Amino acid sequence: MTPSEVLKLAKEKNVKSVDMKFTDLHGTWQHFTIPVNEMTLDIFEEGLGFDGSSIRGWKGIECSDMLCMPDPKTAFIDPFTEFPTLSLICDIEDPMTREPYDRDPRGIAKKAEQYLKSTGIADTCYMGPEAEFFIFDDVRYSNTSNACSYSVDSCEGIWNTDREEFPNLGNKIRHKEGYFPVPPMDQLNDLRDEMMHVMNDLGLKIEKQHHEVATAGQAEIDIRFDSLLNMGDKQMMFKYVTKNVAHRHGKVVTFMPKPLFGDNGSGMHVHSSLWKDGKPLFGGDGYAGLSQLALWYIGGILKHAPALCAITNPTNNSYKRLVPGFEAPVILALSARNRSAICRIPTYSPSPKAKRVEFRCPDPAANPYLAFAAIMMAGLDGIQNKIDPGEGMDKNLYDLPPEEAKKLKMVPESLKGAIEALNADKDFLLKGGVFNEDFLDNFCALKKAEYDQVRLRVHPIEYAMYFDV
Repeated sequence: MTPSEVLKLAKEKNVKSVDMKFTDLHGTWQHFTIPVNEMTLDIFEEGLGFDGSSIRGWKGIECSDMLCMPDPKTAFIDPFTEFPTLSLICDIEDPMTREPYDRDPRGIAKKAEQYLKSTGIADTCYMGPEAEFFIFDDVRYSNTSNACSYSVDSCEGIWNTDREEFPNLGNKIRHKEGYFPVPPMDQLNDLRDEMMHVMNDLGLKIEKQHHEVATAGQAEIDIRFDSLLNMGDKQMMFKYVTKNVAHRHGKVVTFMPKPLFGDNGSGMHVHSSLWKDGKPLFGGDGYAGLSQLALWYIGGILKHAPALCAITNPTNNSYKRLVPGFEAPVILALSARNRSAICRIPTYSPSPKAKRVEFRCPDPAANPYLAFAAIMMAGLDGIQNKIDPGEGMDKNLYDLPPEEAKKLKMVPESLKGAIEALNADKDFLLKGGVFNEDFLDNFCALKKAEYDQVRLRVHPIEYAMYFDV
């Protein structure tokens, strides 16, 4: 869609407001709104100014002016506003240099696609995330100097089997048994259906929706794969739709990786593949029907996985999920079909077009633009350096004998460990100027501050364990 076509669409849909959306470092959409009469062809060239110092991790107050540049190809009619509103996803520019702002996540995704083409290896990287999330009925939390608490609730929560519901009809999903009973045990099918249909109406091309493994409303909705930048945009729209559909039904969605103790957390398995001139490059006669290029790509992901975790699993809470026994792979290995390996090769179809690698470590707290770009950069480094991924591990890696298990490498156990890994292994991200030192130093500093926020606080379980010492 061109700028002129955007203006035409606004007139056809009787649009009253135009919403400018952009993504901060943490993967959260920010926005401001203008009346439709302020949307002229000029804003697509000249941009709209805003205060970058008020965005977490961006400019200092002494150089805060930034430009928001709407991308006409991203225009959509917002389904959640009272007044007819056209939304545009934006890039960020420095108003002095008119260069893309190097801390803009969407700009990094664009640079990643440009770098891919410059290598000559491929011209398209397809991404297919499987983002899981929880739908809760109530959430409460508090942190003060003398107390801390949290509580979430769900109509499906197994802990509500004896709650007064006038009447309580049961239909509570037991821990790890949410994959996937039919209604009435699954009480959220209609809500997920509504999310799916809204997404389809917005052009997201949904493949399926279903309940996930955990109790208390864990869900998954799968988007059809798309190119790296487009999928970053779609993943942001995905979160926007799920949260707003839930909100209008008096519920709340969270993409927090591990909101419940003792049950599965929410992952975001990311499928990726490289194509060139419209042809897939990952099919071949190697392990699991892969090409040598695909195996090198996986070798790069396995080598750089500890560093990737800082970007693909960017919260303290992420590492509550990355433990054995809850379907979250932590072992750096390649396997066909085996879901306990961190890199899995789906075997649903023998077609070369279907050959891809599923990186199972990431979670939906990740900024999608950064996560997809970093995964691809790791894979490209594997191809460029012909990194061998090792033998496929076609066994349950959680049940290995101790002498075998101790030989395997694992992802970091904490956000601090992931930050340290990224600081020690970041050259692959700097290629082609996709990421730069300023971005990575700033990102690691922000994440170190998050780690310290948790490290310094007293946890309630510590009272249970140590109060009587």
